[in-house]
Amino acid sequence: MNSTISALTRLHNPRLNKGTAFTSEERDEFGLHGLLPPKISTMEEQVEGMLENLRKKNSDIARYCYLASLASRNERLHYRALIDHIEELMPIVYTPTVGLACQKFAYLFREANGFYLSIEQQGRVRETLANWGTDDVRLIVVTDGERILGLGDLGVSGMGIPIGKLALYCACAGIDPAQCLPVTLDVGTDNSEFQQDPRYLGRHQGRVRGAVYDDFIEEFVMAVQDRFPRALLQFEDFATPNAVSLLARYRDRLLCFNDDIQGTAAVALAGLIAATRLTGTKLSGMRFLFVGAGSAATGIASLLALAMERDGLSEKEARARCVLCDSKGVITRSRESVTPHSAPFAADLEPMSYTEAIDAIKPHAIIGATGRGGMFTEEVISKMMNWQDNPIIFALSNPTSKAECTAEEAYRYSEGRAIFASGSPFNPVEINGEVKIPGQGNNAYIFPGLGLGVLASDARRITDTMLIAAAQALADTVTNERLAQGSLYPPLHDIRKVSLQIAMAVARAASAEGLTETEIDDAFAERMVAGMYDPRY
Repeated sequence: MNSTISALTRLHNPRLNKGTAFTSEERDEFGLHGLLPPKISTMEEQVEGMLENLRKKNSDIARYCYLASLASRNERLHYRALIDHIEELMPIVYTPTVGLACQKFAYLFREANGFYLSIEQQGRVRETLANWGTDDVRLIVVTDGERILGLGDLGVSGMGIPIGKLALYCACAGIDPAQCLPVTLDVGTDNSEFQQDPRYLGRHQGRVRGAVYDDFIEEFVMAVQDRFPRALLQFEDFATPNAVSLLARYRDRLLCFNDDIQGTAAVALAGLIAATRLTGTKLSGMRFLFVGAGSAATGIASLLALAMERDGLSEKEARARCVLCDSKGVITRSRESVTPHSAPFAADLEPMSYTEAIDAIKPHAIIGATGRGGMFTEEVISKMMNWQDNPIIFALSNPTSKAECTAEEAYRYSEGRAIFASGSPFNPVEINGEVKIPGQGNNAYIFPGLGLGVLASDARRITDTMLIAAAQALADTVTNERLAQGSLYPPLHDIRKVSLQIAMAVARAASAEGLTETEIDDAFAERMVAGMYDPRY
């Protein structure tokens, strides 16, 4: 510790503050006597006291604010609690609570804990980015707030997403919070309610689009490469057209990643790989119906098709096994207009609704990425039951209110025979004398380990091969006991171990593709473990 800073500065610095856990010797050294209550606490006592206070709060949004306040006072205590109680606290720090926190962001805002870049600063982004006080940034999560979860355009109020994602990188994979930077790009908002709200904290104007927007993003990316050349840049919650185009534009130019497209794809693929152990049918023998055709659905379909190609199918055969539906029904080749990202999956079928498509293609799995709650009705699941003894039902939209169905509905409508996973957490369900533990296809199973593997190995790019390796590694962590309980994913309390396995798989894949000069051996694994952030006093 640096003993030259003032006592009050130390207590008000969340990275240095230990609160009542400062020892007697430290209180002597740093001049803290009189500034703290006399009791000297252990970190364990502090965690227990914090949890006791947290659990007394009367709502999840109050708990979210409490945790945010703790992080701004005592960073290590915040992460110690999050790591040790991840199953209880992840739904507070991230989905589903973070969605409501973003909606109420202007009213909850107390202090800046991220970086805001406005379109009004175009032409001086590099200069503005220099205001971030840390030089060694290794991980940046950036959003423009246009498509926050399933909630739509929240503008700068979407800052809760980068903050939450980076908190999970730290807790789930040991990325040092000092090396993390959450960024929100303010290009306006088309949310009329926010435009008219005097408390809204962004530009009260419509979104900038077209060449001006593209130039702003390019300037930001170039500034990041110049200011933080070793950083992984993660694009988060951009609307589908921009999400797809930005990933296509930059994935071969810099170390970048889109969690909505690639992370969702990898975690869904992992769940489907795990499901093959229950169905006895390998991926290349399955048919998949996607309800939703945005960036998440097409990302899953693309990675799934590649995995099936590696299982022996041709590109055409693999894509034909993935049928996509949007609000107009099945996306077919006969359509007059098809979006570029869904065009590769346009089916040789007659126009029909997604419910009609179930009978037409007899899918093994139905995958929801619609952002619309209640889409998987009793009729839909009953239709799936007509063709599959154990239909795979993935209700991936979040937050919880946007899930295509609940776990209880999936199991009840299928008489307990569905293989279910969701994007939001659901409680265990008792049916037919058994307790089903629904697996949450949470991207937190993938992106922390992916980021750890990439950063630890100094990989230059993120490829589909690395994503498939991450998905396979995640699927391999699911025990037979978990599968028997109905869960396609490991328990969250094992997330740091899971992230390590994923990181090793990603690093090996990067090495095999010639994307890193680092030797991936036992010594690498030991160094990676030793370098993981583990907050203790």
